[in-house]
Amino acid sequence: MAALPPALSDTIVALSTPPGSGAIALVRLSGAAAISLTDAVFSGKALAEQPSHTLHYGTIRDEGRIIDEVVVSLFRAPNSYTREDVVEISCHGSDYIVQQLLLLFTRQGARLAEAGEFTKRAFLNGAFDLAQAEAVADLIAADSQLSHQVAMQQMRGGFSRELKDLRARLVQFAALLELELDFGEEDVEFADRSGLLVLLTEVRGLVQRLLRSFELGNVIKNGVTTVIAGRPNAGKSTLLNALLNEERAIVSEVAGTTRDLIEDEVSLDGIRFRFVDTAGLRDTTDLVESIGVERTLKRVQQAAIIIYLFDLTDTNPVSLQAQIDDLHLPSTTPVLAIGNKLDVASEEELTAFQTRPDTVLIAASRGDGLDELRQVLLSRVRGEGLDRAGSSTIVTNLRHARSLESAAVALDAVLAGISSGTGTELLAADLRQALAALGEITGEISSDDLLTSIFTQFCIGK
Repeated sequence: MAALPPALSDTIVALSTPPGSGAIALVRLSGAAAISLTDAVFSGKALAEQPSHTLHYGTIRDEGRIIDEVVVSLFRAPNSYTREDVVEISCHGSDYIVQQLLLLFTRQGARLAEAGEFTKRAFLNGAFDLAQAEAVADLIAADSQLSHQVAMQQMRGGFSRELKDLRARLVQFAALLELELDFGEEDVEFADRSGLLVLLTEVRGLVQRLLRSFELGNVIKNGVTTVIAGRPNAGKSTLLNALLNEERAIVSEVAGTTRDLIEDEVSLDGIRFRFVDTAGLRDTTDLVESIGVERTLKRVQQAAIIIYLFDLTDTNPVSLQAQIDDLHLPSTTPVLAIGNKLDVASEEELTAFQTRPDTVLIAASRGDGLDELRQVLLSRVRGEGLDRAGSSTIVTNLRHARSLESAAVALDAVLAGISSGTGTELLAADLRQALAALGEITGEISSDDLLTSIFTQFCIGK
């Protein structure tokens, strides 16, 4: 292992459980002095004499004063998360106790850890690559079954293995092209152009598949933004409350009650939906309401799915389509027409919409039809890829997607160059660019600025 920069050779300490009072808190130390610093204040067994992966009960003392009774977990290098000596102290979850422990260890010579520094050390010490390190943060933030599955698959190296295989297949040809440059005056070709063309076409296809998965990955990671739009008094707030199963929005018979966006999330069968209740769409002279309508029109343009809610008792199919057309939505945005108040609608009013595609009839106030609505929402996002999300490679990270885009551009340039008979020097340069873009994802090629940007997004104790 290469020597670490001075700041990373320090022994660091941080609280690794959420701040605030609780039953247990965990204070973590990592670095060459982690065991000796703890040994100096721990009353129990001599930790320096204990084997790795053992637990020890005792007390932490500050000049004879007992701070707390604790359990110390010992992990010796290289068999630890950071591949350094690591000590984890489980203490009572008092803010005062935690602060006393942190003060004590910093007086002993430890340094307070920076955000993500434990995981950064694990990466720099070769415990895992950069894509796996970022998956650690995704795993911590996972709030649905699917986001957990994808983060776990990436953290265990599935995505990294696929990328390393792609790079390895390209490196061999890149080396042959570089060899041709070394023998430029000889006018020889070591790299078979037809073989390179076949390989590049295959690799380009794999890169494109990964890029296509990002749209799905973004849904899994960030949820599905679902905007509930419609005219005033259609029952949008009632529907939001019913979907969330709580009184989140004010419900009133007075038109125009909702004047701003109201958002909340719910998980449906492992998929996170972010529902947005909006102001009723109508012409109004009320200044505040008109601002709400303007915000609604902006938000519908950003939605992944639109629930257009209409009142069955005062809408016909022609007027409904005109209302939806007035939203001027992108052609790719799915629109679900949801007819509300079926409990008071006439048979004729119901019949008019029963055969309309992408239409569900509900009674939001009673909950009628909500199960069907949930299933329709799920069917809109549950594609073939979503069913395989736990086992196949899904790109969820914007940085990864941008690197893949750069790789795809460079590969296209190499393919075009081979077809047009471009010289070896330009082919080699474009291929190097593709390899660099793929290497940025796993950290084989990285900069200090990139690492700082990534790891400062982590919590302090991770």
